[in-house]
Amino acid sequence: MHITGKHINYYHICHRKLWLFHNGISFQHTHANVADGSLLHLTAYPQRAARYREIQIDGIKIDLYDPHERVIHEIKRSDKLEHASIAQLQYYLFVLERHGVAGPTGILEYPKIRQTQTVVLTDADRAAIPQWEAGIEQVVTAPECPPVINKPLCRQCSYYEFCYVGE
Repeated sequence: MHITGKHINYYHICHRKLWLFHNGISFQHTHANVADGSLLHLTAYPQRAARYREIQIDGIKIDLYDPHERVIHEIKRSDKLEHASIAQLQYYLFVLERHGVAGPTGILEYPKIRQTQTVVLTDADRAAIPQWEAGIEQVVTAPECPPVINKPLCRQCSYYEFCYVGE
């Protein structure tokens, strides 16, 4: 199984969302926040396309990578789920290291609030990531979808109507 950045991100947000995504159930194409994020990604830094590279490796896709500085730029529309965004970027760094890139770093960028955060991979992160991978494998191969987590963040999720259709 190839674990993607979305797998890592969703694992840190909601196991139900992870299970649904992995099993081909998606409502992202109809959700306004997803469309807004996609548009932001395309328009926030248009000059970067000439300078940075898109790379695909081990099932992940990194949109903005500076191979000379070994820096991944990850653009997010909001810092509300920052822990999951950091985990996703740490996973990208982990995969690059696994393929021989020495000392990669990452920058989380939030253009709407004009903030950035540098992300590095620590030894503790390197030890935790295989546990994330095992946890993801366990969630996505479960025969049944995990239960609704019923948190305030659910209201902004593209799966909201799916999860709460009976209420």
